[in-house]
Amino acid sequence: MSAAAPALPDRLSVDPDSPFHNADLLAAGIGIRFNGVEKTNVEEYCMSEGWVRVAAGAAKDRFGKQMTIKLKGKVEAYVKGE
Repeated sequence: MSAAAPALPDRLSVDPDSPFHNADLLAAGIGIRFNGVEKTNVEEYCMSEGWVRVAAGAAKDRFGKQMTIKLKGKVEAYVKGE
């Protein structure tokens, strides 16, 4: 089953304007474990640098995009359903 699974990138973002956005991979369903805890509100992650960006409440920036907070720790990404 792992042979059919796509290779996960080191960095991935849900923002379509980001150069790290991959719609096909996101449609497959990516799960994130941050410090051993399942996170469902991750906007962006980087495994090599050890951080995730999560939504900062309902706050928006001046362009109307969701404000985020960077949290540092151990990041594990996986394809859901494996």
